[in-house]
Amino acid sequence: MERAEAWRAAASVRRDGTGNPEPALPRRFAAPPAIRLNTFDPTIPVPPGVFPMPKQTVAALDPAGKAVLVRVDFNVPQDDAGAITDDRRIRMALPTIQSIIDRGGKAVLMSHLGRPAGKGFEAEFSLAPVAKRLGELLGKPVALAADTGGPDSAAKAKALPAGGVLVLENVRFNKGEKKGDDAAYVAGLAGLADAYVNDAFGTCHRTEASMYAVPVAMKKQGKPALSGFLVEKEIAYLADAIHTPQRPFVAILGGKKVSDKIAVIENLLSICDHVLIGGAMAYTFSLAQGGQTGNSLVEADKVELAKTLLVTGKGKLVLPVDTHCADDFSHAATKLIVPAGKIPDGFEGLDIGPETARRYAEIIRAAGTVVWNGPMGVFEMPPFDAGTKAVADAVADATATGAVTIIGGGDSAAAVEQLGYADKVSHVSTGGGASLEMLEGKAFETVAVLNDA
Repeated sequence: MERAEAWRAAASVRRDGTGNPEPALPRRFAAPPAIRLNTFDPTIPVPPGVFPMPKQTVAALDPAGKAVLVRVDFNVPQDDAGAITDDRRIRMALPTIQSIIDRGGKAVLMSHLGRPAGKGFEAEFSLAPVAKRLGELLGKPVALAADTGGPDSAAKAKALPAGGVLVLENVRFNKGEKKGDDAAYVAGLAGLADAYVNDAFGTCHRTEASMYAVPVAMKKQGKPALSGFLVEKEIAYLADAIHTPQRPFVAILGGKKVSDKIAVIENLLSICDHVLIGGAMAYTFSLAQGGQTGNSLVEADKVELAKTLLVTGKGKLVLPVDTHCADDFSHAATKLIVPAGKIPDGFEGLDIGPETARRYAEIIRAAGTVVWNGPMGVFEMPPFDAGTKAVADAVADATATGAVTIIGGGDSAAAVEQLGYADKVSHVSTGGGASLEMLEGKAFETVAVLNDA
């Protein structure tokens, strides 16, 4: 896990493509030492989904005087007033942005935010609040274009000074973004810059225009397409975990539906020592075992699948032994702790029980590698956050004793942030869906298209 260890140490000096040292980044933005993606022992078979070729990163680019088009993932949560409630995804992109502008480059950033209809500007999905917050984090003004690759983008990109930063408006305001089949839209973006950088791990599993068609077009023009530091980091952690884990290798899977994670469970059962199940998906497994699930969320049409997984996962698949349930989804509800498969009528399971939490914690604390995707219960509402908190505490303990621990984005990332454990684990992913697809063993076309090292 040398690459994962390297990511924990901030680098004061990197080298550019000429071999010259780059200026040191401010400590809070420091990028890691260069990590070559998937440069594994050639004697070990590479499993499906692990990219066979290392990719060039932004460290290989001399950005001085150049405009660099960076696809970032600034899809941040906002409150009803539009204020950003968690800026982590913006902060995680800072090393790549800072590397470009500190070396005399011009950073032109593009991202999606939310789910606009793709029919033009929608104020609630504007990247204006993101540009404002980014400026605060960088300590310098950040310009905002009124379009995405259109006339305003072109004019503002051309006027950008060395060290300047421009944010384009939401890529999903454009109908050509989702399918990537609008040649004019793609050409408009490709013409803005001299190089392309993918630093949007959270969208790497989607071949949308800004993720795939644009770098393809830019490469045809002789422009480099590179990986950003965040994408490099995410893939290094997850690929190492999948391919060369420290053992025991423990996966923790929560969430609502077995159907959402079928391929993940199947793949992890083939490579993990233990797969711990929590969240509402546990109730479908309970139903498959003939248990009583009350009013709990279950997928009755997936019971046969759950039975198959119980057979194939024998010895590795670990299910809850007790359940914290309630007769209503509220603080005032009547609450019970019952054995798994014994949830009374009128009650629904909302968390793993204390004995399950104790058993899971024991397994986790003994682990060498932990990958966690999905909370154990309704962590947003005490006391049903107890199971998720116990697991988070055990993951933090495992990290402290040398385990490599990866939180797979989405709700599990939100949970560790909310519960105060984000700084006590090895890595919190910015991409729930992308990390799941890596855990399934899938490859990303959006990364494959980047320049090989």
